[in-house]
Amino acid sequence: MILHGYWRSGAAYRVRIALALKGVAYEQVNHDLRTGAQAAAGYAALNPLKLVPALEIDGRVLTQSSAIIEWLDETHADPPLLPADPFGRASVRAMVATIAGDTHPLHNLRVHKALRERFGADEAAVADWNRHWIATGLAAVEAAVRRDGRGFAYGDTPTMADCYTVPALYSANRFGVDVASFPALAAAVERAAALPAIQSAHPSVQPDADPA
Repeated sequence: MILHGYWRSGAAYRVRIALALKGVAYEQVNHDLRTGAQAAAGYAALNPLKLVPALEIDGRVLTQSSAIIEWLDETHADPPLLPADPFGRASVRAMVATIAGDTHPLHNLRVHKALRERFGADEAAVADWNRHWIATGLAAVEAAVRRDGRGFAYGDTPTMADCYTVPALYSANRFGVDVASFPALAAAVERAAALPAIQSAHPSVQPDADPA
């Protein structure tokens, strides 16, 4: 397997967590989003949306973190990242969608670029935008963790939800969001982040990470 990513990409971070929890070996090919490397012709042929991550498996390519992680869960059953019961699976998928569909897309690099170049936003306005939408999404996730968490984001073992909440809180801290407003989420992320597998997926230890 070859994972195309970028050290600070939240979406690639999710997939690294899932791969690590599953104990699946893979190679990394990294594309610096700050320089537009993901738009190069070779990568665009793999992922026409020109975003990371993408996962190459035996000549085939998967894109979108949710699709990749669900594929991993179907093809590498142990440990399972979705609950056994239908309601539990739906609850985890709802948490995932809140982060991947309603929160993260509003504070990524291409949105920042559009805010600055098309709408004249200065850095203070971009920072305020980030904090507002991250906090809005995390407030909904906090409610879900309060309801369904039993040490982790959902239940008492790591699930696909943790693959999303750990990077989401990393982004929240990076953009200056007051995470004290989300104590249940913060506690679940702290427990998940202490697992060696999840530590190995942290942006700071990736081969393309900026020097400390």
